[in-house]
Parts: sequence; structure tokens; C-alpha cells
Amino acid sequence: MQPELAWLIILLPLLSFLAIVFVFRPNPRLCGYVTIAAIAGAFLLSVWAFATVVQNGAEHPLTSVETWFTAGDATFRVGVFIDPLTAVMLIVVTLVSLLVQIYSQGYMHGDPGYSRYYAFMSLFTTSMLGLVLANNLMMVFIFWELVGLCSYLLIGFWFHKPEAASAAKKAFITTRIGDLGFLVAIVALHMSQGTLDISALSEAAKAGAIGSVLLTWTSLGIFAGAMGKSAQFPLHVWLPDAMEGPTPVSALIHAATMVAAGVYLVARTRFLFQGAEHGMTTAMLVVASVGGFTAIFAATMGIVMNDIKRVLAYSTISQLGYMMLGLGVGGFVAGIFHLMTHAFFKALLFLGSGSVIHGTGTQDMREMGGLRKVMPYTFWTFLIGSLSIAGIFPLAGFWSKDEILADVWAEGPAILFFVAVVAAFITAFYMFRIIFMTFAGEYRGPAAQAEHPASGTLGGGHGSVMDHGSGEHEGHAGPHESPWVMLIPLIVLAVLAVAVGWVNATGWFAGFLTGHEEEITYNIPVMGTSLGVALLGIFFAYAVYGAKWIPAESFTRSAAMAWVHKVVINKYYMDHLYGWLISTVMLGFFSALAWFDANVVDGVVNGAAWLTTGTGRAIRLLESGRTQAYALGIFLGVLVIYLGFLIRVS
Repeated sequence: MQPELAWLIILLPLLSFLAIVFVFRPNPRLCGYVTIAAIAGAFLLSVWAFATVVQNGAEHPLTSVETWFTAGDATFRVGVFIDPLTAVMLIVVTLVSLLVQIYSQGYMHGDPGYSRYYAFMSLFTTSMLGLVLANNLMMVFIFWELVGLCSYLLIGFWFHKPEAASAAKKAFITTRIGDLGFLVAIVALHMSQGTLDISALSEAAKAGAIGSVLLTWTSLGIFAGAMGKSAQFPLHVWLPDAMEGPTPVSALIHAATMVAAGVYLVARTRFLFQGAEHGMTTAMLVVASVGGFTAIFAATMGIVMNDIKRVLAYSTISQLGYMMLGLGVGGFVAGIFHLMTHAFFKALLFLGSGSVIHGTGTQDMREMGGLRKVMPYTFWTFLIGSLSIAGIFPLAGFWSKDEILADVWAEGPAILFFVAVVAAFITAFYMFRIIFMTFAGEYRGPAAQAEHPASGTLGGGHGSVMDHGSGEHEGHAGPHESPWVMLIPLIVLAVLAVAVGWVNATGWFAGFLTGHEEEITYNIPVMGTSLGVALLGIFFAYAVYGAKWIPAESFTRSAAMAWVHKVVINKYYMDHLYGWLISTVMLGFFSALAWFDANVVDGVVNGAAWLTTGTGRAIRLLESGRTQAYALGIFLGVLVIYLGFLIRVS
């Protein structure tokens, strides 16, 4: 593949966006076909690029650089850079996006914003592909911000709903907090090195040309941006509310685009985190600690949620924490491997939840049950995704999660390994809580639920119920299987959730990413522990929600457990804390500044003006035009001078 052709990977979905906005918008169905065709073309080009990188090796990446503009002595360039990491991300982004767009043909059918939806999805894919292909941090930052803009547009797609509008603003503002740290890091690196080219910065960091203090602080600044996009504590609060967008949007955000961007950024700039040192640096320890805490923190909230999409949202936050944990202990291959496997099984789970919502008219799992009988394809594919994320052999999630645990065991503090194991247990529990509440037992929802799709849903189900399907909701009398245009992407993703984990069973994936052959070694005790806690979590979920040997209500009967449940279901009051900080502390501080400005700053300025005008008025009284007054003034002036002379002489 010629490096110049790589630009087409970005340009095809961009042209799709422009074509929909200016040409095809009046024809909604055609807008969908144009988007699918453009992303399919980008996917084929990505496969070509991947094959070329495999053939050339990691030492010979594809590069194409063009001058953007010149300002004084500084020249800013744009370019594409395709190494093994980029090649993997291109496949993940384009393939998941393609399957989501196909699925959306059924899910968004009949929505009045159908054309706008596909325009935004085209731009969203363009932004993520540009971020992945960028060869310098300036270009990364531009596409980084475009990803944030597109997430705002898609989360708030049904902007007439106050919840969706608020969720979009919350996501946009929260991620901007982290982006400020990213921007400061970029400025500091450019002032220090005079370049933002990723390859040049990598060489400088490895050679020790960047001071250790600057490396640490710029790494933390970059990680701040990653914390926002990848929803790491404490900037995780936007992600659960992002469920207000259409379910295919949730699948794309949670699997292959926005949240993956933060993990990709840390992996791409890992040379800054590692520097010229060996072992864990301060910045790496921060990444690992935040990731480990986020993994278990979010997992606990997934246990208590009843909205199927919100459970998956907290699952995403937890799995992103796993990836950060792996990268933080130096497990570059493990972190990216889990990013890849997670993209497929999490897209499967979100699209599967969309199929469930499509068939039942609700997102509340308490109004589901018994769907295995009427939605067999959805059930089996969702089960495969759940087994994969739980880490059950031989599915994809088992291999990637095991590698992270092995790296944490070998390189990280013991407490982080314990946290990761507990998070694995909780993950298996809440995923099979979904399985048993949604697909087992008897159907608990009202048969006529679809006639009033927006009522009684948790987290908002407006578009995900009334805006899609094939007109099947008219006269709908109960849950039903989704159309084939939605089921085929589920089947493809289910196959990937089973098979993709084997790409590193022999160490091939690790060798491809790192550029040198690595013989994979298996830590049998760690693998046994990982699989054992996952099976234990599944069994515990079966005991509570399947066989009902242990009533779920028994966990909240005691006052202490009821209090814990209240804290967790209120998301540890993090939203309340942020609300208090903004409404009381920040607004109080700004009110104090406003008072100081009005009374002190303006008081000084107004006082000076009063003194000036008052002096002018006093002087004006002396200019009366009377000769007698002037003569008296001269006489008094002479008298004062004379008296002063006498005093000095004496």
C-alpha cells in the first residue's frame, strides 16, 4: 500500500459526511447506504494497510507528511503514521463502525433524524480515524476535540429530551477538564523540544533529552486527557449518562471510538511515561493506580443498576480501568490486546441490549425476563459476549484479561492484583445478573409496553424504542426477535468475541506489536485464579437471580447493607459532590470575586475619578473672572512665600 492512499481512510467517511449534509439529506435511506459504503471502503483500506505493515514489519511504518502552515520559524505539518499499533486500531475502529452502521439501518428506521444521525456517525468515525492515524500531537489534539464534539452531538441526538441535552453537556464539559491537561502537556513539550512529531519525541525521551520532571508532568497532563475520554475516576461521571443517546451510538462510543481514544493515547505516548528508565515510573504508577481503582469502583455500581444499558456503561468504565492498569504496569501488549477484544464483545453486548430494548420496549431489566424463548439469536449472541467479558475459556476476553492479570502479578504492587481479581469476580456476577434477569424465567413486562415506549424506562429509551424497527411496533403484543439487519452484526461480533483472543495464543500479536518475536508464557496459577473467580461470580449470580436460592432482597435487609446499597445506587454521590462543588464552592468563589470587583476594584477606580472631578470643580471655582479675587490670590501667594523665606532664614 502506498502511504498516500492512507489519507483515503480518513477522507472516505469525511466525504460521506459532506455528501449527506449537502446532497443526500432529503433521502434518509440513501444517507445510510452512503455511510455504510464509505466506512466499508475505509475498512478495506485498513485491511490493506494492516497487511502491508505485517509484511514490512514494525521497523518500516507507513508515513506520509504534508506541510500545513508556517508561523515564523515554526512549521506545522500533518501526516499519517501507520505502525502495528495504528494498524490494529484501524481494523478495530472501521470494522466495529461498519457493523454498527449496518445495525442502525434497522434500529433507527423511521426516526425523523435519520439523515442527521448518519451524518454525525460519519463525522464521528472520521474523527477517530484521524486521531489514530495522526503522526504528531497537534493533529491528535485536533481530532481529539472533534471526537468530543461528535460525542456531544450524538449523545444529545434526541435533544428535545431534557435528559439527553443534559447528558450531552455533561459529557462535553467533563471531558474538557481533562483536555486542559492534555493541551498544557502539548504546549510544554513543544516549548521544550520544538516539535510535536511523535517519532521525534519518542527518540528524545528514550535518549534522555527530556528532563525527568518535564516527562512526569507532561505524562500526567496527557493522562488527564485520557482520564476524561476514557472515563477514569474521577472524570467517569459522564459515561453512564451517555446512555441517553441511541443504543448504536452507545455501542460505538463504548467499543471503538471515544473511550478507546484515551487508552490509545496512553499507549501511543508510552515512551513519555516510561522515559529512559527501567521499571515503573511515577507516572506509570499513577496510571496503574487510577486504572485499578476505577476497575473495582465502577464494577460495584454495575451490580445494583436495573437499566440494562447503564450496567453495560459501568462495565465499560471498569474494563477501561483494566486496560489502564495493564498499561500502567508496563503491559503494553496486554492493554492493547484487551482494548481489541473488548471492542468486539462490548459492541456485541450493547447491540444485543439494543435488540432487547427493540423487542420489549423498555430498558428496565425488572420488566423483562423469559426472552430466551422469543429472542433466541439475541440470547445466544449476548451470552457469548457475557462469557467473553467474564473471562471464560476459550473466549477472547479470557486471553486478554489473563495477560493483564499476569503483568500486574509480575510487575505491579500486590494490592493492584487483588483489586483486579475482585473486579473480575464482580464483572462475571453483574453480567450474568443481566442474563438471568433478562433472558431466564418468565416475561415480566406488560404485553402492550411498545404502545407507550417512552414511559416507565430508566435512563431514557425514546429513540431506542419508538424510532426503529420495521414498523413492527404498531399493534405489537409482546416481545419479539429483531430483524436480520440487526441480527447479522450480532452474529459477526459473536464470532469475533470467540475467535479474536487466539491471535496471541502463540505470541503472534505480541510480536507484531513490539516488532520482535516473543514466546508467550502462561502463568497457570494466575490463569486458574482468573477463571476460578469468573466461574464463582457466575455461580453466585445464578444462586441469587437464577435459582433464587438467595433472595436478592436479603442483601439490603440489615441497616448497614441498606446504607451501602443506597450509597452505591446513588453512584457514591459523585454527581451530588460535583453539583455541590459547582453550585456552592465554585459559584460562591466567583460571587466573592464579583463582589470584590464591584466594591474594591470599581471602588478604587470610581474613587480616583471622583477625586479628579472634585479637584477640577474646586479649581474651576478659582477661575471666577474677578480682578479683585485674582489680586487677593496674588497677595496671599506673595505673603506665603515671604513667610516661608523668613522661617528658613530664622
